[in-house]
Amino acid sequence: MNKNNIAIILYMLLFMVGVLVNVYGHQTKAGANAAVAVPDEAIRLRILANSDSAEDQALKRKVRDAVNAQMNGWVADLTSFQEAKRVIRSHLPEIEQTVADVLRKERSDQSYKVQFGKVDFPTKIYGDYVYPAGRYDAVLITLGNGKGANWWCVLFPPLCFLDFGNSDAVQMSGQSYVANNGMSQVNAQGREANDGTAKIGSQQERDSATKESKMKQDPLFVEENEQPVEVKFFVKELIDKLIP
Repeated sequence: MNKNNIAIILYMLLFMVGVLVNVYGHQTKAGANAAVAVPDEAIRLRILANSDSAEDQALKRKVRDAVNAQMNGWVADLTSFQEAKRVIRSHLPEIEQTVADVLRKERSDQSYKVQFGKVDFPTKIYGDYVYPAGRYDAVLITLGNGKGANWWCVLFPPLCFLDFGNSDAVQMSGQSYVANNGMSQVNAQGREANDGTAKIGSQQERDSATKESKMKQDPLFVEENEQPVEVKFFVKELIDKLIP
C-alpha cells in the first residue's frame, strides 16, 4: 500500500474521530448544565386516565381540578413531611368521594380506585430538570383501566407539573413551582389571621416555615459539572511520522 492510500485512510479515521469527539462534547455540555431535582421527602398526586381518548383525558382533567384544589387546601400550610402524610391519609375517604362526585356529574360509569402508598415513577427529563425513577409516596387515582396518559404533581414540597408532556418546569420565587400552561401553582405560604395579634403570630410562623423550607429546598437542585475532556490527536501524529 503506497503512502497516498495510507494518508487517505488515516485522514478518514481522523475525520471520524473528530465527529465522535464533537458529539460527545455536546452531550457532556448538556449533562453539565442539567439540574438534578431530587426531593428527599415528597408526596405526589398521580392520576391515570382510562385511555388516551379525548373524552377520557377530559374526564381526567376534571378529576384533577377537583382533587388538586381540595388537597392543596389541606397541605398548603404544612412544613412537616410526616404531618403531610398523616393529613393526606386521614382525608382519603373525602378524596374518594370527590372522584365519585365528578364521575357522577359527568355521567361516567368508569370505575375508580384511590390509593396512598409507594408508587413507581419512571425517570423524567423535563427541560433542565431530571427527576429520577423510584418509588415515591403518592396518592394514586386510577380511572377505569388506567391505560391513558397520566398527570402528576408534587404536593409536598410544593412542586407541580400539569399535563406532564406539554409544559416546562419553572422554579418560582419563594416556595412555589408551576408549569407554563397557566394553571395555578401550589400556594405554600400560610394564611394570615383576621385580628392583629393572630397576624403577628402567623407572620412569625411563616418566617419560620420559610427558613425551614429554604433549608430543604437549597439542596434540591444539584448542579453536576464534568471536567473538560482533553483529546490527544494521536492519529495526526501518526500521519506526520508516516509521511515526512
